[in-house]
Amino acid sequence: MSLTATELQTYLSALIAGELKLSTMIWGPPGIGKSAVVAQVARERGLDFVDVRLSQLAPTDLRGLPVPEADGQGGGVSKWYPPEFLPRGGHGILFLDEVNMAPPTMQGMAQQLILDRRVGSYVLPDGWFVWAAGNRKEDRASVFDMPAPLANRFLHLTVRPDFDSWRSYALGRSLHEHIIAFLTFRPELLHRLDPQQPAWPSPRAWEMASGLHRAGLDVAPAIGEAAGAEFSAFVRLYEQLPDLGIVLEGRGGGLKLPDEPSVRYAAVVGLAARAATADAAYHAFIWLADSAGPEWLQLYVATLVSKFQAIGQLGDLAALVARDERLAALVEGTLAMSEGM
Repeated sequence: MSLTATELQTYLSALIAGELKLSTMIWGPPGIGKSAVVAQVARERGLDFVDVRLSQLAPTDLRGLPVPEADGQGGGVSKWYPPEFLPRGGHGILFLDEVNMAPPTMQGMAQQLILDRRVGSYVLPDGWFVWAAGNRKEDRASVFDMPAPLANRFLHLTVRPDFDSWRSYALGRSLHEHIIAFLTFRPELLHRLDPQQPAWPSPRAWEMASGLHRAGLDVAPAIGEAAGAEFSAFVRLYEQLPDLGIVLEGRGGGLKLPDEPSVRYAAVVGLAARAATADAAYHAFIWLADSAGPEWLQLYVATLVSKFQAIGQLGDLAALVARDERLAALVEGTLAMSEGM
């Protein structure tokens, strides 16, 4: 079953709502945000979250260490002391990442925990879901095969790159508007695996790039030289932008939207990203309606809807929609498209 990040989030939330503690395997290329989606689901459902990278552990790190104890009859037994990171109570998600990158002996320990909810003398508390994730062979990851009888005992969910899902995430996390605008212009660079290079574009890499860019540093160490060069050229286009702050204040009547498409992408996404209130968002809409075609209005509204959804301010969006029939129609169309995906 292939899902976008947003669809995966909805599916996992439904498993929790239904108390379906089924063995679940999440597949996808590296850097696509599998662990970020699971962590977000845990936050939204008010659950604890334990993220364990199995490829970095030895079998005893998961099963625990044998400790001798007296049996009260003059002899002794060995008791396995489980590691401190395994939950003892409460409710949460135990996420075992990089399952198929771990050696077979480690996978055996993990599979016992996933399928039987126990390993050694440790038993997972009833209030916990245990899910796993791994990379596919086609992702050029160093993975081990999962035996067919074992695979048949899992739910299998595959997450794929999707720009709309990532945009909502990026707006909700306040990633730099230059990053969001650039990928709106070049969405095919959201995820481009290059096994020959140590750095390449992925959702995870772009989030790192946002932090680097905000600090005034080159983003190439995160996303690679080729994507980094394109991004730097795009950022230079921001010098051609009109003063977006004036537009958001409703005083943009004398300003003109540049004709260069890449600059228009920067301006439109920049307005949606910076609009902190319904008034500011409406001022930008009116300015764009007077100086841009319908495709640019649609892009502005789609970005705006993603932002309001991500930050939980749909009430402000409803108040904004009530001001203009054109805006209402565009928002209704955008929401209908997102619900139908």
